[in-house]
Amino acid sequence: MGAFDGILDTVSDVHSISPLTGLLKSQGKLVLVGIPDKPLELPIFPLVMGRKTVVGTITGGMKETQEMIDFAAKHNITADVEVISMNYVNTAMERLAKNDVRYRFVIDIGNSLAATLTLA
Repeated sequence: MGAFDGILDTVSDVHSISPLTGLLKSQGKLVLVGIPDKPLELPIFPLVMGRKTVVGTITGGMKETQEMIDFAAKHNITADVEVISMNYVNTAMERLAKNDVRYRFVIDIGNSLAATLTLA
């Protein structure tokens, strides 16, 4: 609790942001980039008392994306992902429905297309 200067929330489904605001330090910032189809509840009291900020933004352009990649590289920030091929997408969707996913799926389109062209 109260340990983070900032949190980047990428969840695009309806979820409680109250636990996230509790993790922020005083004057911390919660940045929402996911867009749920229904409004989120905003816990006003802990925001005001903790001088915390909740903001929303789109992902930005090429300049902002490159700055983010450079920052992550400089600070050794990585993402845990599960790389899958195109022919695994249906199985991945089934796993999502079963909540059998630990990391974000990333589809390796380049190698999937190369394999398809090799078979042709």
